[in-house]
Amino acid sequence: MTPPGLIYPKMTVIGFGLIGGSIVRAAREHKLVGEVVVVDASPAHRARVEELGLADTVTADVAEGVAGADLVVIATPVLATADVAAIAAAAMKPGATLTDVGSVKAGPAEAMYAAAPAGVHVIPGHPIAGTEHSGPDAGFAELFENRWTILTPKINDDEAYALAVARLSSFWRAIGANVELMDEKHHDLVLAVTSHLPHLIAYTIVGSAADLENVTESEVMKYSAGGFRDFTRIAASDPTMWRDIFVANKDAVLEMLGRFTEDLQAMSRAIRWGDADTLHDHFTRTRAIRRGIVAAGQESAEPNFGRDRGKH
Repeated sequence: MTPPGLIYPKMTVIGFGLIGGSIVRAAREHKLVGEVVVVDASPAHRARVEELGLADTVTADVAEGVAGADLVVIATPVLATADVAAIAAAAMKPGATLTDVGSVKAGPAEAMYAAAPAGVHVIPGHPIAGTEHSGPDAGFAELFENRWTILTPKINDDEAYALAVARLSSFWRAIGANVELMDEKHHDLVLAVTSHLPHLIAYTIVGSAADLENVTESEVMKYSAGGFRDFTRIAASDPTMWRDIFVANKDAVLEMLGRFTEDLQAMSRAIRWGDADTLHDHFTRTRAIRRGIVAAGQESAEPNFGRDRGKH
């Protein structure tokens, strides 16, 4: 008899970092999956997953790990998605779903579709949730609550594929996420604005502060007020993940960076010429945007329940 709430009898997660670990913890907590397999290339990560008791099977072998799985989630850095998908898809059973969690969709989606044999449902995805922490202990079950997960399925009339999309959507909703379907290229443009460019700015401004010859490192640490402190939090994110994102989504990021540079130059002119009205109008408009984000429940403050990340 199928237990109530069970969506996937067997789930395999490839890559056990913040997102992969949080998916496993959330699926376990809500009893949405039966057997859980974790695939990770790092011996240290595999050992830690076994210590945590979060998986029924832990392996470094992708093909072995996905065998018989109903859902396979690729949670590796973006540039590794194509190679992992090529191995995973070939070993998956017909009717299974292959998805990912990367912050870039167009390139990885193309690679996943190319790798998948007939009968394997490829549904690229991206949960818009996270912290600056990484590794097996970083995840927690509540990470996706009231956050958006974007799925970028292909458009076709296949009934089995439509059911697979609905099933995956139900899985994400069951762990607390809001689900939106979107074109993959539009996704990459939207995320370039809302996530990728802000991270690039954070990495850059923290680096600029560190390079100032007349400001010591101790002063940067001592006098970090709220604004700069927020930048340092963002800039503490996993460097491998963000390296891959900027390489994979370079066109959209460069377009948004060009627009931002023009806006920054306009602010520079306003400051130089003492144009108080322009500055005030701009700050008023952007404050309203911030208030809208908070009202929508999308403020990414560090959750209190992060204390218990080592548990499931």
